Amino acid sequence: MFGTKFMTVAGVVAGNVLSTQPVDAQPPLMPLSVTISAADKQTVVNAAIREMNAHYVFEDIAKKVELMLVEKQKADGYAAITDSDKFAEKLTEDVQAVTRDKHIRVRFSASPIPERAASDKPTPEELAAEKLDDSLANFGVERVERLPLNIGYLDLRMFSQLEWAGDTVSSAMTLIANTDALIVDLRKNNGGDPETVALMTSYLVDERTHLNSFFYRDSNKTEQFWTHVWVPGKKFGGKKPIYVLTAKRTFSGAEEFSYNLKALKRGTIVGEATGGGAHPGESNRLSAHFTMFVPNGRAINPITKTNWEGTGVEPDVKVAADDALRTAQLLAAKRLLVTEKDANRLKAIADRIVVLEKEAPTKP
Repeated sequence: MFGTKFMTVAGVVAGNVLSTQPVDAQPPLMPLSVTISAADKQTVVNAAIREMNAHYVFEDIAKKVELMLVEKQKADGYAAITDSDKFAEKLTEDVQAVTRDKHIRVRFSASPIPERAASDKPTPEELAAEKLDDSLANFGVERVERLPLNIGYLDLRMFSQLEWAGDTVSSAMTLIANTDALIVDLRKNNGGDPETVALMTSYLVDERTHLNSFFYRDSNKTEQFWTHVWVPGKKFGGKKPIYVLTAKRTFSGAEEFSYNLKALKRGTIVGEATGGGAHPGESNRLSAHFTMFVPNGRAINPITKTNWEGTGVEPDVKVAADDALRTAQLLAAKRLLVTEKDANRLKAIADRIVVLEKEAPTKP
């Protein structure tokens, strides 16, 4: 997606984005190896140094990357690597070791990557392909369900571009508006568009709220993200309990959603510490067959004045990811037990708690 801060995993066109996939969750390597020459490796490394110095959000760290790569070249440190995919993987590993930034990654493409000016817009065909990919995944909305005790459940796999996902996200949020508690499952969500994060959060708060800001080195400007004053359908509201499920693979925009709610004390995070990627950026062409995602910005939460980069979002209730859904249901049931007045419903809640406490942790 373009003109936003989002791009799918397959995207290679330059534009400010929040990556949807951390370095340690990349797709399997291509089954057929493609040999890379020493000259091509030199070209890619030099281009990586150039892009880091020109765009990486922390200029001093970019210089450290340059020093490391120059020394690596002097020592002929990549001589033993002849496979293009493995070279991209090793270069990613080396740069990440200096920056500790999981958004950074180098990718190899067997198909030639066209040259493109930074100001160039994507072709209609590129946009159509991006949108098709997201539509086949229902724009991230995997499952919407009403669990026992009128607990809403939303399994969201990505925050797709707002222009495309808005109707689907709004429909999902309206469907669960009448539930008494809400579980948002982000355990398989690798991120996406902060505009969609803002829309979804708008259903969970009663007043217009400043959620997050992004500072960009290239423009030396800060962009703010707020909840919407009006949303389609019906709000869940700002009083009922919310539980957000996280895992190690929860990343980027999904972390922003979790971090925002935690900072606002609007939700309880249940599961594992997240991946730790808070830097938006660009995917830039290094050569005819290599691209590099270079973060050119950083998130600034208006409450904490910092972000989740490198640390991830720490859960309020730490459990294995596989047990997060059961745990969240148990937490919701116990909270409902405190506020419920009807005798019949009190018994139903108590019975459900017994069932949940007896259940062994299972995968959803």
